[in-house]
Amino acid sequence: MKIRYKFLYLGLCLFMFVSFSNKESRVRTVTGEIPASSMGKTLHHEHLLVDFIGADSIGYHRWNKAKVVEKVLPYLLEIKKLGYKTLVDCTPAYLGRDPELLKILSEKSGIQLITNTGYYSANGGKYIPKHGFTETAEQLAKCWIAEAKNGIEGTTVFPGFIKISVDNKPLEEINRKIVKAACIAHKATGLVIMSHTGGSVPAFQQLEILKNYGVNASAFIWTHAQNEPDFKKHIEAARMGTWIAFDNFNQKQLERYVEFALLMKQNGLLDKVLFSHDAGWYDPGKPDGGVFRGYSEIDSLLIPALLKNGLDQKDIDQLFIANPAEAFKIQIRSGKS
Repeated sequence: MKIRYKFLYLGLCLFMFVSFSNKESRVRTVTGEIPASSMGKTLHHEHLLVDFIGADSIGYHRWNKAKVVEKVLPYLLEIKKLGYKTLVDCTPAYLGRDPELLKILSEKSGIQLITNTGYYSANGGKYIPKHGFTETAEQLAKCWIAEAKNGIEGTTVFPGFIKISVDNKPLEEINRKIVKAACIAHKATGLVIMSHTGGSVPAFQQLEILKNYGVNASAFIWTHAQNEPDFKKHIEAARMGTWIAFDNFNQKQLERYVEFALLMKQNGLLDKVLFSHDAGWYDPGKPDGGVFRGYSEIDSLLIPALLKNGLDQKDIDQLFIANPAEAFKIQIRSGKS
């Protein structure tokens, strides 16, 4: 009898452990939450639609969803054939984020799409609504937290990360406020912060703000890090826990991306690297949405070059499966973790 109860106890412990693990390892797509392990092969930074008209003029009236779907869907089906399961759409609010459009495209393509909350403070604040300049960081964060808890703009679509941006120079006050708001929102939601950044100066200034708010560097994706020429800065940030995202891949950048990947592997930091195209996208301001750049060059150019120059398939899986799953899992990452 005692043995029976012992096995029942062990079984209960195992059940609780598995349940806790699943709870801690989930990501949020536009069609609902899934286990992080279900993300599969992922492109972590792409765009399906972007509208540069500005926060004061943008609106869903600017594009026809059916026409966007007609143009964009083939590119999603193309990467599906390449084995991709997930694409992270990095278009923020007031720059063309359309949660219902993303849901339609996800359902039609079978590709899991992830969208965001947050504001884009680069370019002089052109893509921030008026209240973004007058409200405090706490007030802005409250809005983003509400989207994470209640859905975006009355829809059933929830954000899977926080997308912000700063200029590629020392932070100005509007930039600092947006970063502070992101820290507050992260601590309330567990959504990772992806920041359009560029060079190391604004990157490390943002990391300092995270530190002051008690947020671990692992909650921060340094976006457009390829614009920082000094690999030593990338290594320093990665050792702090930061995700280093080289996300504008094209053929001209091939040699540098390979060099970077090899260096990060040599330093035991390949598990902090993210690669993507930052490609797309349907532009409502241009006839027929303009020229659309697809998402296949990483598979046709970068991955073969990485394998040829010293990485193996396990490394490729680390870059495009394991790393995105770890980066985008919903988890509050405190400064002490």
